[in-house]
Formats: sequence, C-alpha cells, structure tokens
Amino acid sequence: MKTVKTPQSRCRASVVRCDITPPVGIYHRMWGAALHDKATGVHRPLTATLMWIEPLAPASGKGQIIISLDHCILDTAEIRNIRESVSRVTLIPTENIQVTVTHTHGSGWMSRTRGNLPGGELIGPYLDQLAARMAELALEARPQLEEATIVYGAGCCNLAAHRDYPDVERGLFACGFNPEGTADDTLMVARITGQSGKTLATIVNYACHPTTLAWDNTLISPDWVGAMREVVETHTGGHCLFLQGASGDLGPREGFVGDVEVADRNGRQIGFSALATLTALPPAGTQYNYAGPVISGATIGTWKHEPLSKGDLQSQTAWRWQQINVDLPYRHDLPTIEQTTTEREEWLAEEAKAREAGNEARLRDCRAQIEQRTRQLTRLNALAPGRACPLPVVIGQPGDAIWVMLPGELYQSFQLALRERFAPRPVIVTTLTNDWQPGYIPPAATFGYGIYQEIIAATAPGCHETLIEAISRHVKSWV
Repeated sequence: MKTVKTPQSRCRASVVRCDITPPVGIYHRMWGAALHDKATGVHRPLTATLMWIEPLAPASGKGQIIISLDHCILDTAEIRNIRESVSRVTLIPTENIQVTVTHTHGSGWMSRTRGNLPGGELIGPYLDQLAARMAELALEARPQLEEATIVYGAGCCNLAAHRDYPDVERGLFACGFNPEGTADDTLMVARITGQSGKTLATIVNYACHPTTLAWDNTLISPDWVGAMREVVETHTGGHCLFLQGASGDLGPREGFVGDVEVADRNGRQIGFSALATLTALPPAGTQYNYAGPVISGATIGTWKHEPLSKGDLQSQTAWRWQQINVDLPYRHDLPTIEQTTTEREEWLAEEAKAREAGNEARLRDCRAQIEQRTRQLTRLNALAPGRACPLPVVIGQPGDAIWVMLPGELYQSFQLALRERFAPRPVIVTTLTNDWQPGYIPPAATFGYGIYQEIIAATAPGCHETLIEAISRHVKSWV
C-alpha cells in the first residue's frame, strides 16, 4: 500500500451556538429518587448547537440542519414545533431538520405535562421561547455558510462502561457500572475546515449516558458534555457539536452522584481523548503517500501529505439523504394505560403515608415508583396506534461518510454492527433524534433478565436486529 486516504466530505457548512439555560426555580426533578422538585442553581449553561450543511452545488431543499440541544428528552410535539419553526424561516423542509438531544439528565424534565408541579409553570414559556430561538439561530447560520471539508477520524475513550450490573446477592440487575461487561470505547470525531484552513467546528460522536449527576444534584447541568465541549473548543477554536451515540447499555464508570466536579472530570476525559484523535487528522483535501526511500545510514521510507486527485475530490461531494420508516412490532405484554394508572394511584397513596410518617427511605422509593409509572403513561399515550411502531430513520451519505440518525435509545451493538459492515467508511450514529419514543430498543438476548431497559421497552424482542438489517440493506443500495 502506497497511499493512506482519510475519509472526508466536501460541502458548505456553518455551525452556531446559543445559550438555552432554563431559569433557576424551574421544575428539575429527573430522577425518581430525588427529593427536590425545583432547580436551585446552574452548574454550567445549557446550550443549543446548530449545524447547517448543504451540497457544494446549489440545490433547492437539499440542505440539512442538525440541532443538538442540552436536554434529556423532549416530547414529540415540542420537537415537531422546533422543526416547523425552523422550516418556516429557512424554507428547509422539516424532514431535513434533525433535532437531537445530548441526553443530559441534569437538565430537568422539560414537559408541559409537568406544568402542575412545583416550578412547572415555567416550562411552557421556556419551551415556546426555545422553538423561537432555534428559528433565530438557523437564520444566524445561513449567512455564515462557506465551502468546507469535514475530515473524519476514530479514536477511543474508556469513560463509557457497561451498565447492566448483575447483583447476584439480591438476584437482580442494577443499572450501574459493570466492571466485567464489555463497552464500546469508539470515539468518532470530525474536523470542519474552511477554505482558509481555519477550523470552523468539530464534531464529537460518543456513546455514553450523561448520568454522572443523579438524584442528589439540584443544579441545571449539561453533565459531562459541558466540560468536554469546553476542553475541545479551548484547544481547537470553533464550536463543538456533540452527537450522542447508541448508549442504551453504556454509562460513565463513575456516575449517579451529586458532585459536579465528577461530571467535569468525566467530561475532561472525553475532551482530551477527542483532542488526541483530532490532532492526528491530516490536512483537509490531502492523502498520505509513500514518497520513496532516503539513504541515511539506514534506508528510510518517507511519506508526504499530498493533494487529492480531482476524482477523489469530486467523490467527496456526494450528497444523499433519505428517511426510511422501519416497522417495529410492539411487545405482546405491553402494559395498558388503565393498569399503569391504577398502579400509579396506589403508589401515590403510599407516598402520602411515607411523608406523614417521616420515612425518607420509603418516600424515595414511593416517588421513584410513581415516576416510573408516570413515564410509562407518557410513553403509552405517545405510541403510534396499531401493532407496530413506524420508526423514522434518517440516513445520509455526505462524501465518504455514512450518517444514521434515529429516535429511541439503542444498545452499543447497534453502532458496532453498522461500523463493522461499512468499514472503512466512518459511520456517525446519533440516537434520540426527532423523538425519544419508543424509548429503549434492546437486543433480543437481553429480554427476560429483569434489566431496566428491557422492562420498560415498548417494542418486541428482535426489533433491535430488525433495525440493523433494514438500515444495512438501504446503505448497501447506495454504496
């Protein structure tokens, strides 16, 4: 082999950022075991990062807008409102506008259904402003579009750990660090470079739940994502766009704490890992060629970065994006709304008893049980009618890369399978995009063990594998 080529995409791009931190005092309780309801302060600001990319050759309606929000989940209607608001002012079709979340569990639960709870009166106005601000942000991005090259690289970071822990003594699975489990440590990065050679922005695609901070944290926080971005942006310039990977069974080794310094430490670990990978990327528009031997005592083989051929440059302008719908059957034992409502009412009565008795441990347990059933009701009411969930999957091929963006939470095996099948092409996998429903989509082999993700899954065993096959077949028809 005399040439090493690094995958690249040539397009027009811009990346912009704004602050979307909710007001202190807003409803914040994300964890069932939490005893607080309102946010008491801010650890780090929440942000929205918007990337606008479009083909080099002008083509109406072909641009793609990707918005990454520092939130855990947003209701289907809220994401639809954001996409429609952005579409109205940009004339980019809504199907070309992808709204994803970093999945920080320190942002609070921003749902209008929580409006009757302490601090909930602030949620509605906040969400209205969020949609309007995203439209403004998109308008800021348009005039900044310029010809750019996206150079991709793959590194690793061992922060993410398997999080299905078998508690043998108690005969159950706990959602937490499993030191014997395997974890995908792949860290995908990309550098967006303008024509002047200046770094316009970077992309970090990593799979790890932002669950450093849990029930003892009362501060609004992007969790580890905030410190990660700070590290990358300090050393590279430009904004850092974070895209959450398939992290259904992955979380930080040290997590579920109240100490924000732990979250920052986790973020710095990922940030410096990303920098190591970014630093190794070659200049845009080049390949690494063997230049021949030089006699210097030993015979030295020399290599040089040299410009790509016109043919290679042209191939990197490829631009294909499409949405496919994959029908995922619901599980046959899916709880009913009536059953879940009854159970919730029973736990509400137990909560009142525990509060009256001053039993904090029992109170935490009751609130957790109530929260689980409240979320289950939200999920059941939001599911599409019928026997299957029509899951929308956005697949893109900008240049040498493959992008996959879809709702729900997938396990690490999802991204591992796609990357293995399409290597050496880089595959960017982004979950929780345009919806959080139908929630977890675990592999078939995880069902029946009492694992949290499987217990609350709405789709049947085998749906995870069905998705992999459907996406693979579609991508193969392109490449």
